[in-house]
Amino acid sequence: MEFLQTNILVLFLIVLAIVAFLYASVGHGGASGYLALMALFAFPTIVMKPTALLLNIFVSGISFWFFRKNDHFKWKLFYPFAISSIPMAFVGGYISVNATLYKQILGVFLIVAILRMLNVFGKELTIIKENNLVLSLLIGAFIGLFSGMIGIGGGIILSPVILLLGWGTMKQAAAVSALFIFVNSIAGIIGFHFKGGVIPSEAWYFIPVAIIGGSLGALYGSQKFNVTVLKYVLAGVLTIASVKLFLI
Repeated sequence: MEFLQTNILVLFLIVLAIVAFLYASVGHGGASGYLALMALFAFPTIVMKPTALLLNIFVSGISFWFFRKNDHFKWKLFYPFAISSIPMAFVGGYISVNATLYKQILGVFLIVAILRMLNVFGKELTIIKENNLVLSLLIGAFIGLFSGMIGIGGGIILSPVILLLGWGTMKQAAAVSALFIFVNSIAGIIGFHFKGGVIPSEAWYFIPVAIIGGSLGALYGSQKFNVTVLKYVLAGVLTIASVKLFLI
């Protein structure tokens, strides 16, 4: 972490905890938020993908545990996405993307994350339908591939898709997304390792901070959803990061 001064590092860790809290509160691991933060703090591109995937594993795992404990998990909704996404996330993790292209793809995904945070799409429907198996497999494969490529778990895309298609409630979507992120992040980081990638040593120091923020967020979010002000703040951070990624 030689590229970060001590005071800047403290600020980074504080915001990291807030990001983990917010994402875990809606069943996400927070990778898009971590990537945005790392972009804002000028982390080297080679550090960003494995760090985000590693933090994702811990935070999404914690988030899933809390949502499942509160009986929000729906296995029939989860497994079709996972069947196709896990191998594709491995493939995506194995793929090395040009730094410029990586930043542009990430910028697009951050825009999706911003829209999700602002509830532009993916609102809960009153009538819940059974999920379509074939369509679920196709969606899982698509999300898995891009998740592994850029270092996210894919929940930021999956949860609004579930809500838009009326396949689950908001909390069911959060529970399914949490486990989806967990397995995809593991597959992605394994693919990254098989390619010869190495997890940066500094990433391990961020884990306790992410766990604390994620645990509090998951505990809060699995019972109620009302962190509106913080979500708008995070949406602002993601917007700045997205603009920066397109400009550099």
